[in-house]
Amino acid sequence: MRILKYLFLLVLLSFVAVTIFIATQKGEYTVEKSKIINSPKSTVFNFVNDYRNWGDFSTWITDDPTAQITYSNKTIGSGASFSWQGKSGSGDVRTYFINENDSISQKMNFDNTTSSVFWSFKDTVGGTKVTWKTVGSMNFSMKVYNVFNGGINKIIGTMYEKSLANLDKILDFEINTFDIKVDGLVKKDSTFYLRQSFTSKISNVTKNSRIVFRKIINFCDQNNIERNGNPFLLYHTYDLINDVTRVSFCVPIKNKMLTSAGSDILTGELKAFDAVKTTLTGDYSHSKKAIDKTIAYVNANTIDLDVTFSFLEIYKVSKLENKSPSKWVTEIYFPIKPKVIPVRIYVPVKKVEEVKIPISKIIKEEEPSEF
Repeated sequence: MRILKYLFLLVLLSFVAVTIFIATQKGEYTVEKSKIINSPKSTVFNFVNDYRNWGDFSTWITDDPTAQITYSNKTIGSGASFSWQGKSGSGDVRTYFINENDSISQKMNFDNTTSSVFWSFKDTVGGTKVTWKTVGSMNFSMKVYNVFNGGINKIIGTMYEKSLANLDKILDFEINTFDIKVDGLVKKDSTFYLRQSFTSKISNVTKNSRIVFRKIINFCDQNNIERNGNPFLLYHTYDLINDVTRVSFCVPIKNKMLTSAGSDILTGELKAFDAVKTTLTGDYSHSKKAIDKTIAYVNANTIDLDVTFSFLEIYKVSKLENKSPSKWVTEIYFPIKPKVIPVRIYVPVKKVEEVKIPISKIIKEEEPSEF
């Protein structure tokens, strides 16, 4: 009996010692991991900046097939957020600040513990150096978990390392797998559309399109407007030297309509036109290569481009239909001048009757006879 008491006392003292040890552990922590991603900086930044991509590379979601993800109305840029619930816990993350193509600042809540999360993106040899850093403090239950699982650096650090490896693998295949085909001369049909027009950096068009297209599509749904095809971009001007474009984000609609005065969503009509068509299969980041290939085709075939607008892009298959960038399909149309076919004009000539000139009868005077 006395031995049992000693054993109980020993266990109790051990428990108290462990509790004191855990409670006195430093609560604040910083975990930072970096990896070189084999993709351009803007591509990596845009992928991470959209929470709809996090389910593809975040290990606490990819390793849990039962995890349920809930997206907010905004998933890109400042103010964007999403939440998840799975077997390993639940949480949410929100973006508070972005520096375009450079850094992202976020707040993450995981099982009632809050941390500040920072991303940085730097050009480097071999691609983009991505650094993922988190700073936070632990409650008692989190300290207990960390003590028996190798510490906070091992737990979060391992998740970050695996997630960054997933990010590199996804981008290396999905972003860098593409195909460009110049389809040649086509006739583009006319359509009515709703639009929002901006002057924008060319490098920001992809990010803006995801936001604006969703806004116009929601406008159609809320007002029972029947759509008539895939969203498209109408580039009025395209200045590569200064990285600026005047562009309309358009959603085609079935019937002609007018929007109310003061609305930021306007209407338009695209007239039928002749064009050189190119099809890009793959991520939109390769659109410049598709444009260059189209221009080369135009020059090689001495085709005259129409200057009514620069060109048009239709998102036949986008992220809305397929999450895999390698499966996206974008059609590019460069307007050309209609080919002028010389026509021979037949002008009927009135037949002129031949004028007969009367021949005077010549009467010879009789020569005097010698006889």
